[in-house]
Amino acid sequence: MKFFKLLIIIFISLTQSIKADLNKNLMNQLEDGGKLIFIRHAYAPGSGDPNNFNLTDCSTQRNLSIDGKKQAQYIGDFFTKNKIKIDKVLSSEWCRCKETAKIAFKDFSTTNFLNSFYSSKYAKNKNKQVKELNSYVKKFKSNKNLVLVTHYVLISEVLNYAPSSGEIVVSDKNFNIIGTIEINY
Repeated sequence: MKFFKLLIIIFISLTQSIKADLNKNLMNQLEDGGKLIFIRHAYAPGSGDPNNFNLTDCSTQRNLSIDGKKQAQYIGDFFTKNKIKIDKVLSSEWCRCKETAKIAFKDFSTTNFLNSFYSSKYAKNKNKQVKELNSYVKKFKSNKNLVLVTHYVLISEVLNYAPSSGEIVVSDKNFNIIGTIEINY
């Protein structure tokens, strides 16, 4: 029994040091700049959007909860605390993404290539959006990082990764994932 407990302690110690090394590597990569930082909007209960959804009316959309607002603040605090260099912050036109960007970063602009294409109403936009994102990224030249506040479906499509609400996914300009950071609320 003592041997088993010792093995568990050794395993936990090793995995913690591996996580620390991965986080240090990720922070070094962010310090170098020129990375894409995808952020899935903070916690907004539910899935998809209501049937009466209107892009220009936040009251018809799924929005951040109180916990989601706290999570967005924690995202901003993470960037400030770690002095992560940001060239610009772009957001989807959906209210939950704009609110995440506003709370976390204050200054941002919107672009439709970061919009959701989850609902059948917007599904036809997927290929066009991905193409526009690729074009934008190819032209992006900076020694700072580009923050993209967007949706599960877009991150999943371009990075082949399933992010949690508020999760930060860092990639290079070829959309190769360098690392992820989960911000809990």
